[in-house]
Amino acid sequence: MSNTPAQDTLAQDFVAFAVESRVLRFGEFTTKAGRLSPYFFNAGLFDDGAKLGRLAEFYARRLIASGLQFDMLFGPAYKGITLAAAVAIELARLGHNKPFAYNRKEAKDHGEGGTLVGAPVQGRVLIIDDVISAGTSVRESIEMIKAAGATPCGVTIALDRQEKATANGQDAAESAVQQVQQHYGLPVVAIATLADLMGFLDGQSDAALVAARPAVQAYRQRYGV
Repeated sequence: MSNTPAQDTLAQDFVAFAVESRVLRFGEFTTKAGRLSPYFFNAGLFDDGAKLGRLAEFYARRLIASGLQFDMLFGPAYKGITLAAAVAIELARLGHNKPFAYNRKEAKDHGEGGTLVGAPVQGRVLIIDDVISAGTSVRESIEMIKAAGATPCGVTIALDRQEKATANGQDAAESAVQQVQQHYGLPVVAIATLADLMGFLDGQSDAALVAARPAVQAYRQRYGV
């Protein structure tokens, strides 16, 4: 997706918001891949109405700016459920009313049954999640959407870490996001990227943020794509 000044501003505003909300933190964190990361993004900490509302606004504005055409949102359990609902509300507020659905982890054997909840899964379906780390959630979502007879048309995430994926303990050539794009032919729309995070750190005077930058830069040089 092309970088227009408005989109750069959106990304910078989002990174600032994530840092202020303590959702994006700096220090030493072990990733799922076993890497020692100098930063950690935990979307589960968008944990009150005001923060969730602002997060949804960032997703909705990025999606509208992207021009990506979709008929509905699909949120993979569990984080995607809240995201799909919140972003559907914000899209409607902005004049883009879209249905949404999500899956439950365990199939229900009473009531309506099945694993899919919400609007009928049909047409062009956009998957919404917080990040893509291994791509497992995306793959499972694609399978569920196709099984329902609908068409996966893209993925939207909050942060693209822009780092090499791992397979059997080895670094891959591409990131998990690039693998989704290449293997499934799906566009991935991110509110912000690691490059945006570096840009944010470049403009800071706060001592803690200034101190965090060299470690993030070194991590990007080691694992970045």
